[in-house]
Amino acid sequence: MNIWNKMSAIVFMSAFSAQVYAQIPDKVGSLINADKEAALISKTTTPHQAFLSIVDKESKFFVPSEVNALDYLNNRPNIPDVLTWEPALAMVSKSQEFGVTTGPMEFQKVGARKRFGQYLTVWKRNKKGKWLVDIRAEVENFGNKENSELEFYEPSEAWYLKHRSQVRLDQRKEIVFETDKLLSTVLKADNQAGYKEFLNEDARFLFPWIQPIEGKKEILAYLKKSRINILTTPEKVGRAYSGEYAYSFGTATVNIKDKVVKYNYIRIWKLSELAKDDVSKANWNILVEMMFER
Repeated sequence: MNIWNKMSAIVFMSAFSAQVYAQIPDKVGSLINADKEAALISKTTTPHQAFLSIVDKESKFFVPSEVNALDYLNNRPNIPDVLTWEPALAMVSKSQEFGVTTGPMEFQKVGARKRFGQYLTVWKRNKKGKWLVDIRAEVENFGNKENSELEFYEPSEAWYLKHRSQVRLDQRKEIVFETDKLLSTVLKADNQAGYKEFLNEDARFLFPWIQPIEGKKEILAYLKKSRINILTTPEKVGRAYSGEYAYSFGTATVNIKDKVVKYNYIRIWKLSELAKDDVSKANWNILVEMMFER
């Protein structure tokens, strides 16, 4: 297929995608379409071209360490020859400049076996309205024959405070950082107590070599049954301008039965609707937690 045929296929599939997702609300729909269009570029051209289409000079990839995405791609990294993915969860903030997608992926080097995993992308929206990667990470598993059903969070029309002070915006990020530190402190004493307090009821847990676990009860049961103990140290955070979503990432030491493994982690946080910015009330809950080896 030549480049013009490839581009025609992308245009056609993008239009088809827009029709398929017409029932999805516009705000989160714009992010879902951006993610799916990048996946289509990956499928019809190359993963390298797909990633170049959705990064800027501030985007970060975890490969597995944190790197500048544009520098990484310009150095012609050893990325898969074939890479496909599909969003299974998407959310957009009220301010519409912060979004998250995650879902299953498949990848393969020519001549090698097909491999599987999950991706997690935190998105930012530039002044022209284009969705770009803020941070992106992947975790490998054994795959799943069942297709994941798409779930999404459409932002409400509720008013939010529009801060103009960078000092105040930094303070709001610090609240998220302190929340993650608080969870990390509790995890040192009791993993079950920590996750019971901070996981959202519909949280997702993305961990190497297992299928994504959905639901607070299911996650707690898995950690207990598998005798997994997680200790974390937060490093950086980001927060939506409207305030209700955030992410944190850092390092983790995971004890799995009699084995100790070093991981990185990313957490996607959601502020409860009636919450105030008060860490002591533990108003922040985890929507997604991903662990991947360092």
